[in-house]
Amino acid sequence: MTSLDTKAKTLLELHRPGNPVVLPTVWDAWSANLAAAAGFSGLTMGSHPVADSIGRTDGEGMSFDELLARVTQVTASVEVPVSVDIESGYGLEPLQLIDGLLAAGAVGLNIEDTVHSEGKRLRSPAEHADLVRGLREAADAAGVHVVVNARTDLFLRQDGEEADRLDRAIARLTMAADAGADVLYPVGRHADADLRRLTTDLPLPVNVFGQPGTPAKAHFADLGVARISFGPFLQAALGVEATNLLAAWK
Repeated sequence: MTSLDTKAKTLLELHRPGNPVVLPTVWDAWSANLAAAAGFSGLTMGSHPVADSIGRTDGEGMSFDELLARVTQVTASVEVPVSVDIESGYGLEPLQLIDGLLAAGAVGLNIEDTVHSEGKRLRSPAEHADLVRGLREAADAAGVHVVVNARTDLFLRQDGEEADRLDRAIARLTMAADAGADVLYPVGRHADADLRRLTTDLPLPVNVFGQPGTPAKAHFADLGVARISFGPFLQAALGVEATNLLAAWK
């Protein structure tokens, strides 16, 4: 069986600006096997689809233990590296988060700067960087280079003035990079010029979300993107298809 550190390094090496890795976002063993059988070299687990699959709400409506139960089922079913969205960290310490993920077989994580348990406040750039640093130090102590994907929600939240939002996101994510992140995730929809600036000015590979059914991989590649994930959109697309199939049997 491939060691966790080898899987983590494999996942990290997949991130190539201009030749993005597509990591389908899955939520259970069935969806993970579906994506792995289609030939994808790694997977992500999104908080929204996982929460939906167990009857919880996104935004830390499920517990970290409930998430880890799903992660364990997925990693036991596929051999490819798996990265997990841990939202804002469930109010836990970095060591608890890293230990839990490694015990469940995951080798990557997304960490966002919206604190769901505290009225959805936005962490300061320094606070978010400190959390990233704590995660990196905990992973290093465990001997596994867990791939840390530092996310900012500035664009999703439309936080502050639009005129300087891009500048603030770059400054915030650069601090996360300096603290030990491996990938940077300015989640949201971006104009091409803005995305080009993000991939040019940020010091690490950039993650964007894609929508299944749109031929966007080559477009994102041309803009310098290194990683594409699906968020809740793959599950939503399958839900629409299933609804149409079931409607014929009413």
